[in-house]
Amino acid sequence: MPVPHNFASPTRVSAKERALTQIQRWIIEGTLVPGEKLIDAELAESLAVSRTPIREAFQLLEMQGLVSMFPGKETRVTSIEKEDILKMYPTLAALYSLAAEYAAKLISLEQIEVLKEINKQFAQAIQSGQTYHAMELDEQFHNLIIDVSDNAYIASFSTSLQIHIRRFKYVFLKQPVTGTLISVEEHESIILALEEKDTEKASAHMKQNLIRPMHELYALI
Repeated sequence: MPVPHNFASPTRVSAKERALTQIQRWIIEGTLVPGEKLIDAELAESLAVSRTPIREAFQLLEMQGLVSMFPGKETRVTSIEKEDILKMYPTLAALYSLAAEYAAKLISLEQIEVLKEINKQFAQAIQSGQTYHAMELDEQFHNLIIDVSDNAYIASFSTSLQIHIRRFKYVFLKQPVTGTLISVEEHESIILALEEKDTEKASAHMKQNLIRPMHELYALI
């Protein structure tokens, strides 16, 4: 099982959290490929932890749908199906567009400025080839809008979907810079609509920001 040794490990977290974060990242990046058998002893050695936090991480990853555990036998990375793209993206788009609609009525000037700064960093991450960081910044952008929308149900359901969609999003953000920078422009349109308190435009631009990559990913994979 190929596991890199020169990765950046989070600090000041428990062994279980560290194992969960890193294994999740390896699955999203494709270092641990769909269907691959995960060996707890090897992962424990690579992460400098005991087998217990690795097994605890496996349980959480199974709840997230990223691994499948077969007690007494093995644990494997779950497969990803192309058709799932057409199920997950529209669902997340509906949640995000509703959040944007609500947020347009509530967002402050200070929060608008934070969105602009996140989008600036997002563009820089894409241009410098920092795919995983770009994905995190994209999530920060959308999550701030969800927070502003003040709807706990949107937050809960979108968080669950984000875990699964990350594996597809990572593939999308690895595409040529000229293509992925369109997402930056779409973010700018969302911000402008929020500034103008235009609920319809905010919702429509947000939906476009999800549906466009869905079509491009489906054609790519």
